[in-house]
Amino acid sequence: MTTHQYDERLHNLLRTAADVFAEQGYHATSMRDLAKATGMSLAGMYYYVRCKDELLYQVQERCFLSVLEGARRALEASTDPGDRIDRVIRHHVTFFTEHMSEMKVLSHEADSLTKERQDSINQLKKEYVTLLAQLIGDAQGDAAKVDSHVAAYALFGMMNWIYTWYDPAGRVKPAQLAEQFSELFLQGIKSPTAPALRHGG
Repeated sequence: MTTHQYDERLHNLLRTAADVFAEQGYHATSMRDLAKATGMSLAGMYYYVRCKDELLYQVQERCFLSVLEGARRALEASTDPGDRIDRVIRHHVTFFTEHMSEMKVLSHEADSLTKERQDSINQLKKEYVTLLAQLIGDAQGDAAKVDSHVAAYALFGMMNWIYTWYDPAGRVKPAQLAEQFSELFLQGIKSPTAPALRHGG
């Protein structure tokens, strides 16, 4: 059974496992590799998980639960539709700049779980997409020009690949990156006085 109560040893196990899975790939990683990386004995790891598949599941589940919980907390302070989208974008981007390995694992190892565990993770993904799609629908109102789920998937697609190019220690800091993503999604790249952008123009 997955334990959600905070446990420092479990927390360190999941963070280190995410780093190793992100670097080596899930299938190329053995439990002995993870024991060496974490400094735990195999018996110590098996106290928390019964197998490598369960460890991957816990990495993914805890990450989705954390980002969902944080997004919902961020929404509690606002009722303005645009501001609520902004809050979710900023939370998502800043969360994953601190969890780059987890983001890579979520993207690359989505199909590595057994079906039952994969179905459970897909349900959490669906909750998150639905949350964002509802916010986008509220912001568009009756004059909606874009399907809210299409827009939600497009936004996640934009945010979820930062692990391939973004350096948190680089010129653009995490808070600035989050602000720019929000500005790009909510306002676009066209200045208020610029003509409409045209395909191929």
